Amino acid sequence: MWTVVACLVPPLVLSVFVFGIRTLIITAVSVASCVAMEAISQKAMGRKVTVSDGSAVITGMLLAFVIPPGVSYWLPILGAVMAIYIGKHLLGGIGYNIFNPALLARAFLLATFPVAMTSAWLPPLHNTAIFSTLGTAVDAVSTATPLAVLKTQGAAALAAQFGTAPNIYTTFFLGWRPGAIGETSGLLILLGGLYLMYRRYITWHIPVSVLGTIALLSWIFGGPTHFTGDPLLAILSGGAMLGAFFMANDYVTSPTVRTSQLIYGIGVGAITVLIRLKGGYPEGICYAILLMNPVSPVLDRLLKPKRFAPPLGGAK
Repeated sequence: MWTVVACLVPPLVLSVFVFGIRTLIITAVSVASCVAMEAISQKAMGRKVTVSDGSAVITGMLLAFVIPPGVSYWLPILGAVMAIYIGKHLLGGIGYNIFNPALLARAFLLATFPVAMTSAWLPPLHNTAIFSTLGTAVDAVSTATPLAVLKTQGAAALAAQFGTAPNIYTTFFLGWRPGAIGETSGLLILLGGLYLMYRRYITWHIPVSVLGTIALLSWIFGGPTHFTGDPLLAILSGGAMLGAFFMANDYVTSPTVRTSQLIYGIGVGAITVLIRLKGGYPEGICYAILLMNPVSPVLDRLLKPKRFAPPLGGAK
């Protein structure tokens, strides 16, 4: 748990540099609220208080990472109640929740406070020399996320605001763009995910299948005609990487059988692209993971390898 927390710190530090100290305050409020709600819930239900295990801290950080940097401070507090008390402890506590608590809270906040959750985007604070030398160009006035611009205004408007390839890839990969607090830097998320793979806390199956499916389907269906979409932009311009490495791999709500993980990841990727292209929201990774969470145990049950043993008394 604490290794995952450590891997989430670099994107948080970058968010402070990109959006300001407000993101650190929102994250601190979210983490403190989740930890407090964890202790309160366990006390109220007569369970052992286990706030030191780090699970509530991870939920608090991930909740902050998937909300806009300009939201009011009370929003993550309300999200913590939804994530920890309703999404986790009412379902039996750690190890028994059906849905990813942080994403369940995000879905709840987006449904109940849609204006606050869709209009609090902030532009990067600085267009520093390091990004200028890389040839990147970010419109510091626009606060719409890249996926929102692409969905509502088209590829031409996205290129006008953020540049064209390869500069736009560099900008998005480094994290210099509007977006949720912890989703902007593909580089730091990738490094954290690779470290978790190195430590064998996660495997490659879910991240690769999620991102591969998003890239493939976006290339086929994401352009003006078939096979003209931009697969790299589809991965870097939203929360796909954060979702693939840190949310779809949630220990409780993701499959354990390798084949199940591949199918699970393909499902998450396919639903994400479907929502992006045909749904009302520009991003779909949150709902894709939530929709696949209940399917996880079914996949494991269907695809679990069968073990054959001789009958009692020995083989005949």
